[in-house]
Amino acid sequence: MINYLKSENYRLLHKKSIYMTSGICLFLITAAALVLYIFHQSDPGFPYGTSIFLYSNVISSGIVIMIVGFLFNTALTGKDASVMKQAVSFGISRNTIFWSKLIVTLSYFLLLCLIGLILVISLGESLFVSEELSIRNFLAASFNMLPIVLSGFFIIHALKMLKIGDIYIIIILFFLIIFSGDLLRWLLGSFSQLNEFYRYAPSTLLNDNLMNFMDQSAQFDYRFWITGIAISLIFLIIGAMRFTNKNID
Repeated sequence: MINYLKSENYRLLHKKSIYMTSGICLFLITAAALVLYIFHQSDPGFPYGTSIFLYSNVISSGIVIMIVGFLFNTALTGKDASVMKQAVSFGISRNTIFWSKLIVTLSYFLLLCLIGLILVISLGESLFVSEELSIRNFLAASFNMLPIVLSGFFIIHALKMLKIGDIYIIIILFFLIIFSGDLLRWLLGSFSQLNEFYRYAPSTLLNDNLMNFMDQSAQFDYRFWITGIAISLIFLIIGAMRFTNKNID
């Protein structure tokens, strides 16, 4: 598996799309901070020239972060069926292929997230007046987002490996991030013992996380990890099992 990991790592590092995606993401973060700073400098009464507002844009961008994860994952799970077929013909197991591609793409995606997090904090604290506990609340809210973002990445990987169409994957992500809580509340509303389950839906959790951050009361919430781990395990187990028996055309 180590040799195949090295091979996939080499392939990923020679994909121009990874560098373009990373560069665009970091540029947009920097541009957003600079725009807020310029408006604040030209108008001291501008209400959004604060580090908290800059950080809130990150906390509210769960679907955008997952789209970035989608682009990273596509680098090794896109139009490379011939490469996978060749690997299988050389005796590489399906499990090795499935997990190696996941480990490599996830590693670089998390590295970009870490760099982006450091960049946002650096810009927020250098361009705007430092606000009490803003970094602590931002880190707490970001940590809460982590399992939901990871579950989205695992969903993308499992479905891409099974050759599910990109449009369907995007629809699933939008559903989870935007509509899952409302749907669960509607479905379980008549069951008094179950109607609180909507609070564990990804969309509900992310909305609560943003509101708590804006109130400067963000703190670790175990619900994110219960939901994230459950979704991750379901899709990874099913994805790995189905990929083992799937024909590679």
